[in-house]
Amino acid sequence: MLSSVRGSRRSLGFFWRMFSSSGDKGYQQANVVILPHHLADDFEAFCRSNPAPLPLLYRSQSGETSCPPLAGQADIRTDVSRYCLYEDGRLVKTLSSLQSCASELQDARRGSLSDMVSFYLGCSFGFEGKLTKAGVPVRNVEQGRNVSMYRTAVRCIPAGAFCCPLVVTMRPVPATLLDAAVAVTHLSPLAHGAPVHIGDPALLGIQDLSRPDYGDPVELQPGDVPVFWACGVTAIEAILGSKPSVAFSHSPGCMFLTDVPDCPSSSTAPPPPELTPLCLHVSHNPLLYSLVSTATAAKIRDLEVIIGDDPGQRGIRALFVQDELLRSCLALSHASSVVITTGFPTHYMHSPPDETDGPPGAIAMATMLLSLGKRVTLLTDRRALEMNRAIVDEAVKTGVLKAAIPLVTFEGSGPDAALHFLCHHGDPNKPRYDHLVAIERSGRAEDGNYYNMRGINIKHLVDPVDDLFIAARNIPGIWTTGVGDGGNELGMGKVKDKVKNLMPSGSLIACSVPADSAITAGVSNWGGYAVACGLYLLHTCPSHRRYLKRGLGRDPAATDEQLQDWTANLPSVEKEEAFLSTLVRFGIRSGKTGHLAMEVDGLTFHPTHSDIITRLLEATLGCRAPPSAPPDC
Repeated sequence: MLSSVRGSRRSLGFFWRMFSSSGDKGYQQANVVILPHHLADDFEAFCRSNPAPLPLLYRSQSGETSCPPLAGQADIRTDVSRYCLYEDGRLVKTLSSLQSCASELQDARRGSLSDMVSFYLGCSFGFEGKLTKAGVPVRNVEQGRNVSMYRTAVRCIPAGAFCCPLVVTMRPVPATLLDAAVAVTHLSPLAHGAPVHIGDPALLGIQDLSRPDYGDPVELQPGDVPVFWACGVTAIEAILGSKPSVAFSHSPGCMFLTDVPDCPSSSTAPPPPELTPLCLHVSHNPLLYSLVSTATAAKIRDLEVIIGDDPGQRGIRALFVQDELLRSCLALSHASSVVITTGFPTHYMHSPPDETDGPPGAIAMATMLLSLGKRVTLLTDRRALEMNRAIVDEAVKTGVLKAAIPLVTFEGSGPDAALHFLCHHGDPNKPRYDHLVAIERSGRAEDGNYYNMRGINIKHLVDPVDDLFIAARNIPGIWTTGVGDGGNELGMGKVKDKVKNLMPSGSLIACSVPADSAITAGVSNWGGYAVACGLYLLHTCPSHRRYLKRGLGRDPAATDEQLQDWTANLPSVEKEEAFLSTLVRFGIRSGKTGHLAMEVDGLTFHPTHSDIITRLLEATLGCRAPPSAPPDC
């Protein structure tokens, strides 16, 4: 019975898919690739290495025309409404049946169907009915069109003879329904699973959504966001790239329809709710959303609560904005080249005038970013360049810092100086960095001066780094983060009104230069520690790692070696105490008291700062182990 129903659906082809997408009784559909047997092992390895675009449902034996696990009495020679024939990597023609070409293959001495292996790959058409049931409109179905498919600039993981770009489908989704679309498709890993990109198509190398490489153009409606899923048409690109003497595939949009319902079996346990990915907005220009599991987001929010402690009673909680830490960590996770700047010369009567808040948090962030493979540059004032270079060298010697970091300065010589610092040849389309982080960095007030918390103008000691944050707002692809504990730090312009109204001398000292994310903490160093811990959590989150890797790679989970390295590069009580001792030896003083002692902002390292670090590590690792221990202890 099922096979006869499947046959009738095959004859309806694309129109059956549109019909079944509107209900909840659809069937799983499959992309099909048929290759010479000598390439079969390579192609299976290629599928295993790229599970999101090529979820392997079944591999046939040589010459096998049926696929018992997927459809009873199936015949792959006739059960696809349209096939493509390729010779030497070129599309030769389309066919309504493979039976008619058997003699052609033998005449051309290209082998026979009996020497070929069929691969059945999961298809995203299978989840369209689920999207509809969840209230998510499927625009291509509404518009009576095949889904749009695009060749990207992302390269799949090569295997044997196969190497090609990733192909994606695009479905417009209302911004208010992104979480629903992610949650639904996350539950269908054999139909490509959760999206691999949400936002600006240019980030995938797609220049024009109106010109898909396969399928039909689908129009976005007001409020829609382009959402991209990995696509099985990647297999066609693999055929084109590997140039087998002969190969077949389904014609894009003309799928093999199985007898397997696309709803999960009642005996299949759903994944725990805490593993469901959340979709979070990261940036407007370019438009970018990211994915993170509910559990990981909750842990990063716990970090945000911890650093909000205010033992110095400065009233910093009044400046708190939820999820600034989470969004900054997500943006940093997507970044490749990060600038970190710090330095608050509050002690203008001393030499050096700097304070112990800022550098430890900056080094903690830099250490974790380096361990994640990011490029990191430290930006400092010209007056402090040699001192900071010596401090970095000492941090490397003592093992606090993983490796030496380049130090640069910016003194703002000319109207285009910021643009030339941030971008290659001053071209805003070629940014040199994609994230700027300021932690406990003197911020410019509305009158153009720089004030410490006592209202003293220290402008003569500060280089115009603020100009970089201002310029970055008009350069696509550069995100900014400010970390502060008083409201006069660079980036705190995002909460300027709160600083003016709620902080002591706020109307005078408030920084007017905003950052995209403004992380507030009881002590700014704590914000830096929390960013390092948040990055660790993101990179140990399978949902986020899969999204970063576009669904490519055999396992989204981190390797034991990676976990060990990242864990070792978390902040620790021992490392932070050693680094604070280094700062004191260089004559750097506590911010609030001016003491040349083991304290930050008037709070002694033990027990205040050591306790915060311990709590952050416990929230991150989920145990009371030292930071060299594995996270599942």
